[in-house]
Amino acid sequence: MRKTKVGRLILATCLGSFFFIILYFQNSSRSVIALGGPRRNVTGKSRRNPLHTLYDNDQLEQSAVQASLLGRRELLEEVCRSHTHKRRVLTPEDLRHLVVDDEHGLLYCYVPKVACTNWKRVLMVLTGKGRYHEPLAIPANEAHVPGNLRTLSEYSAAEINRRLRSYLKFIFVREPFERLVSAYRNKFTRSYNTAFHKRYGTKIIRRHRPDPKPRSLERGNDVSFEEFVYYLVDPQTQREEPFNEHWERVHSLCHPCLIHYDVVGKYETLAQDSRYVLQLAGVDSEVRFPTSGKTTRTTGDMAAQFFRNISPFYQKKLFNLYRMDFLLFNYTTPTYLKLR
Repeated sequence: MRKTKVGRLILATCLGSFFFIILYFQNSSRSVIALGGPRRNVTGKSRRNPLHTLYDNDQLEQSAVQASLLGRRELLEEVCRSHTHKRRVLTPEDLRHLVVDDEHGLLYCYVPKVACTNWKRVLMVLTGKGRYHEPLAIPANEAHVPGNLRTLSEYSAAEINRRLRSYLKFIFVREPFERLVSAYRNKFTRSYNTAFHKRYGTKIIRRHRPDPKPRSLERGNDVSFEEFVYYLVDPQTQREEPFNEHWERVHSLCHPCLIHYDVVGKYETLAQDSRYVLQLAGVDSEVRFPTSGKTTRTTGDMAAQFFRNISPFYQKKLFNLYRMDFLLFNYTTPTYLKLR
């Protein structure tokens, strides 16, 4: 009996070493200011800490942008307090989307379909030690190659804690259903995305299309938006595997109620919010966030068109699925939804 207890104790210790506890709390931002002095870059020159700059009103004048970002952060914390009754510990899996820039003291949680390709390009310029100079010169596929940027999950528990305490943590979000429609358009209506068609399209058609044609079952390249919605709200989908990151909820990718984000940027104010982050890092004269030349970006009006053929029943189920993202980031319920 005693040996059994000892065995259980050893097993628990081993498990505990893997699922480590990140000693990081929502109200830690105030104590962060006292941690560490100016950062030093690879040339040995001191560089200001962006987190210090954010919370030091003497270094950066109050502006409308700063006030807006402060309001977002406060609202996020309020919603987290209202809807999070049990806190849990962070695991390495939770930190895979947090990109690390040790040179400038930045942690960026990337969210697909929210300008993450351009942000990765910018961070490759900042961390590339002179290898890259112009973000748009970096091919989009290279920006997503594993290994080009380090993520927080690659570090030890002590190193993770230090970075969470002393680095500027930022995230960019987007109206949830515009992001969802953007993901659908990109992954299921573009002929070149054959990997997604095979991986997800064939499964969606097999499960949610009555009497599918053999060609569709084989290729998976003609998934309708209605079928995509059925797939998302089907309980079996998440029982089998987690959502793909392109349509996973932001709160499940970046854990904003467990990690205190200092800046919550929005796709709707992308240019000004990105410029502000680069100013905080002291690199706005070295690199500029790329301006989008897209003429086909997904808008609210476009999203409304896609939802026209979704029944009120499935609209409500889908809204409930993404409800926390609407609440956390202060997005109103779309007027085109028929939820009553």
